[in-house]
Amino acid sequence: MHNIETLNKLLKNELSATETYQQAVDKLKENVTLGESEHLQPVYEAHKDAVSSLQALIHRLGGIPCEDSGAWGTWAKIVLEGANMLGKKAALKALQEGEKSGADDYEKVLQDTELSSDARALIETKLLPAQQSHIHTLDRLLDTASE
Repeated sequence: MHNIETLNKLLKNELSATETYQQAVDKLKENVTLGESEHLQPVYEAHKDAVSSLQALIHRLGGIPCEDSGAWGTWAKIVLEGANMLGKKAALKALQEGEKSGADDYEKVLQDTELSSDARALIETKLLPAQQSHIHTLDRLLDTASE
């Protein structure tokens, strides 16, 4: 049960990320001159893939995957909407902070000695490396972003 609860918390984070990136990509596509949507689309797709992987693992462990991001997803959308009003750089920074928070969550879960070997392998080989890649992508976008 402990593993399922932990994985569902991570799943909520990933569901929130997919909702937030969908909103960001849609917003950037509205303003073609911003040009970041093609860089953020793969990050969005990677989060969707993480959702699928976590859902499958939760099922294999006999659990029921959560279906929504809960309060965290609502908060993330509010933050992104506010950042969008402040400009592209603020929106990218909000996405980057979300990615860093997600990476921290994965690293904390890896400290859990009761974590199943399947969950540990998924996080170490796929989910955390993807999260770190997203941070680097956003670092590059922030380095070249102007308001």
